[in-house]
Amino acid sequence: MAMRNIIKIDEDKCTGCGECVPDCPEGALQIIDGKARLISDIFCDGLGACIGTCPEGAISTEEREAGEYSEALTMENIIRGGSNVIKAHLKHLRDHGQEKYLAEAVSILEARGIDASLPEPERLACGCPGTMEQTLEPACDSCTPAGEVPSALRQWPIQIHLLNPDAAFFDNSHLLLLADCVAAANPNLHSQLIHGKTVAMGCPKLDDADAYVEKLTAILKRNRIKSVTVATMEVPCCGGMVRIAEEAIKRSGKSVPLVKETVSLQGRIQ
Repeated sequence: MAMRNIIKIDEDKCTGCGECVPDCPEGALQIIDGKARLISDIFCDGLGACIGTCPEGAISTEEREAGEYSEALTMENIIRGGSNVIKAHLKHLRDHGQEKYLAEAVSILEARGIDASLPEPERLACGCPGTMEQTLEPACDSCTPAGEVPSALRQWPIQIHLLNPDAAFFDNSHLLLLADCVAAANPNLHSQLIHGKTVAMGCPKLDDADAYVEKLTAILKRNRIKSVTVATMEVPCCGGMVRIAEEAIKRSGKSVPLVKETVSLQGRIQ
């Protein structure tokens, strides 16, 4: 047993829809008694490929004592699943930079005379819809502004992990919970979203959602927050930010208005 990151399932949120199961290349998840279950620690690599596809935000990762992940035992499951499952698993390891496990998997396949070749990368890590590679057409050719646009940022820092819940700028403010990709996508971020608000920024897919909930709960409890606006991209993995805000408001015990803003890949607020 050792301390490592591993999947955590909130059974109260899980509806047993099964959308997470195909996105676990190791076969560590199964639907049992109407709930998603982690069938064995040794099959879970803790990289979280299943997190972004859960519509209820029931899956996260936690660091806890668990059995060591075993690529050899995992491959027994993978091989039984057939060629498509094998390719998905190898791609998963490659996309996450798990060179050691990838080499071990390839060695096992080659020893059994099974094709271990992989196509050229088509997507970013996990193959989730929100990370699918796309080429976008910019709304302008030169993108030369008519004049310098002033910043509407009222405080520093802005990253959720770095924020102090007792910072003076929170009290009596409107809070903007900002998914970090929005900052790159929306050309009018400061005028449309940041203006008049304090900012808490992060990524609900790649960062620790539970830590975000704890930090935001503390901010809400210790300050008079007039409203919370959640700004996310139109991709599934961003949906976790809304659930983080809802849970923090619930835990705070306060009645705080929640506004949801969704930004398209072209940068428009929908």
